[in-house]
Amino acid sequence: MECKGELKEDLQLDLSKYSFWRALRPFSFTVALVICLTGITSAAVSTSYNLLSAILVLAGGLLLQAGVNLINDYADRQQLRQESDSAAHLMALNRVEQNFRVGMICFLLASVIAFYLVSQVGIGLLWLALIGLVGALGYTLEPINYKRRGLGVVLVFWFMGVLMVAGSYFAVSGELTTQALWQSLPVSLLTALLLLSNELRDYEADQRDGINTLSVRIGFAPAVKLYMTMVLLTYLSAVLLWANGALQSLWPLLPGLLCLPAPYRLLQAEEGQRKPLTPLTGRLFLIFGLGYCLALAV
Repeated sequence: MECKGELKEDLQLDLSKYSFWRALRPFSFTVALVICLTGITSAAVSTSYNLLSAILVLAGGLLLQAGVNLINDYADRQQLRQESDSAAHLMALNRVEQNFRVGMICFLLASVIAFYLVSQVGIGLLWLALIGLVGALGYTLEPINYKRRGLGVVLVFWFMGVLMVAGSYFAVSGELTTQALWQSLPVSLLTALLLLSNELRDYEADQRDGINTLSVRIGFAPAVKLYMTMVLLTYLSAVLLWANGALQSLWPLLPGLLCLPAPYRLLQAEEGQRKPLTPLTGRLFLIFGLGYCLALAV
């Protein structure tokens, strides 16, 4: 999951801040880590799994996350190039293009891992991997660019949530069960929630720049209601999984509840005051996600 808006913000404030590490956004790697761990843990509990495959799944997930982050600003390069022709501005844009090339290398390495895993478990994983790769590239790249079409939150739920959990499960176990798909729902909802927090944080800026995210299309107040509904659905789906025996316990999920008041307060804040919303939502994702993996196992 990337954090959008960084390039334009950097160019408006301090061009020297735009660097490879800033574009890489290592803090967002927790998304790939938790999502892949969910699939691996689910497989380890319900069936046999291969340790080497599990390690490669984690590596592949992190490479995909890095690739998505590094190519994220590439779609905006032409518009930003027209805004200024200063040497500093053009240097930053050159960094964007360099980061794009590194991002494509990350996708290539992830593809190598995917083909190895396909050779171990069968062609079914190849289709999951190809769909996931198209989804990752299509987030910001034309002609798909589903972020600008208002489909980011919905498709991230599937591509970076359900599909990645299912792919991780399949890669380490060689099979895929309906229960594994159901078990992917809570963390998939939080993955989409993380992107929604980005949209809410940047709502006014996206509206001014003509970036038609889901939040811009439906309005700020409905998007806030959607945020709270998704949090509720996350915990409700976990409770239902526990009631049906697909989750071993609920107590590891309780610490995540302590993370809810801070982002809730920021949802009521004015423009310019909501910047911590995404990091705080990320904290909820990490604490809930690690607790969820524990709840699957114990």
